[in-house]
Amino acid sequence: MLDTGRPHRRRNPLTGEWVQVSPHRTQRPWQGADASTRAEQPPQYDPNCYLCPGNSRAGGVLNPNYTGTYVFTNDYSALLPDTQPGGEDDRGLLVAENERGICKVICFSPRHDLTIPLMQREEIVAVLETWTDQYRELGAHEFIRHVQIFENRGAMMGASNPHPHCQIWANETVPVLPAKKQNHQKEYYQDHGRPLLLDYLQLELERGERIVYENEQFVVLVPYWAVWPFETMILPRSRRARLTDLHAEERSALADAMKMLTIKYDNLFETAFPYSMGIHQAPPDRQEHPEWQLQLIYLPPLLRSATVPKFMVGYELMAMPQRDITAELAAEQLREQPLQHYLSTGEKPAGGSDG
Repeated sequence: MLDTGRPHRRRNPLTGEWVQVSPHRTQRPWQGADASTRAEQPPQYDPNCYLCPGNSRAGGVLNPNYTGTYVFTNDYSALLPDTQPGGEDDRGLLVAENERGICKVICFSPRHDLTIPLMQREEIVAVLETWTDQYRELGAHEFIRHVQIFENRGAMMGASNPHPHCQIWANETVPVLPAKKQNHQKEYYQDHGRPLLLDYLQLELERGERIVYENEQFVVLVPYWAVWPFETMILPRSRRARLTDLHAEERSALADAMKMLTIKYDNLFETAFPYSMGIHQAPPDRQEHPEWQLQLIYLPPLLRSATVPKFMVGYELMAMPQRDITAELAAEQLREQPLQHYLSTGEKPAGGSDG
């Protein structure tokens, strides 16, 4: 029988990769670097911010006086739609291909200070509707094979601007991680006739020990195979392969789950909790993809406090990922956090629970 208090490793069925778990290492003393302490609350409008309404962006384009979500093509796109086909292959050793794509930026709100945990549920629904529209619009391009929606929150995650926003990169090819998930979910579906993540969610609901929050439509949990200390995943209770599969009630429930999770994150160390969030979903190829299940993944770096992050170095870079606290302990710590933000009374959840 597995002793979760001793060193062990866990397998991610979505990728086939393993993570080393070493719970006893949480007792080691820390004399390493501390990140900066809690930052001051930003203003509602910053005249120097290149994403605020009416301001000039870094490239000189003037933002409109937008009042809701605002979408524009990234001024410094990592992918370009007019890249011409081409590449090289020298004996399979020097291999490269040109890659087309489209990159967008989405401002969540005109408010410079309004992050997801502080937004009203209806405002988060508007963000979800924008994501859905963009997935549909970008996926309609014949050359687009994958649409990656992601948010980097906080300077620790490399966010270039504090105004709450996210990005979308739409690729001509399917990137490495989504391709791995595609293959493993397809193999599982062929063997079992059900989506891997639906069966996995059922196991998690039966056990309950890694559930952080749930409502009638969605469940927030710490994955059994989590790599980052407080990594979480949001999963729908029903089979939903894409954002476009969600109906209005489900979008509201997903907004609730996102809000309550990020409130718990902020409350954990009473700071604007940094993270990278990404959405993995079926490709926009107009195929059914019964193996796919929509998933929102949150990867935050903080480990012990608002000033001590987890560093992926040494063994993690040279061998395999490693974590100190177990997924069960991380879920317990998040589950215990209140559903009201430490900075305000906030909006109470409708029909949700802590699991």
